[in-house]
Amino acid sequence: MQLKPQKKKSSSFTIIIGCGKLGASIADKISDSGGDVLILDKDKDAFRRLSPHYGGMSVVGDALDLDKLKEIGMQKAATLLVVTNDDNTNNMVAQLAVHLFSVKRVIARVVDRDKEGIFNSKGIQTFCPVSLSQERIGQLLSADDPVVDQIVDTEGEDNR
Repeated sequence: MQLKPQKKKSSSFTIIIGCGKLGASIADKISDSGGDVLILDKDKDAFRRLSPHYGGMSVVGDALDLDKLKEIGMQKAATLLVVTNDDNTNNMVAQLAVHLFSVKRVIARVVDRDKEGIFNSKGIQTFCPVSLSQERIGQLLSADDPVVDQIVDTEGEDNR
């Protein structure tokens, strides 16, 4: 697939790696708000998750392929969101974006919260769905039962 090269780094050009439910929903929101977005996934069928009104680009390819990253304009991206289910892929792509392509804002999903420190030490912002879910569940439980605060620690530790 040939893409039109962008002349300069766009302040709103976002690349998303991974077109699962999360990646597709973020791409749709960016597109709906008029943002410039491209989503990359190895599986062409993954793009079925995108809204019929999605106005961004979708590209089939391996995010660990340097030629593919150049082709999609990684060097022009203002933001990269790496949201695959594979921490190793997310880490490698995020590091390539930071160190090789000089992407200023890189955000990566971390499935195994024990690996967050590895990402953060490389200057990569992270979010962990397990940690976020546990924190929110702790908030909901403690709102109804103050004793739960002693049982559920929002940092992920069980105090029992």
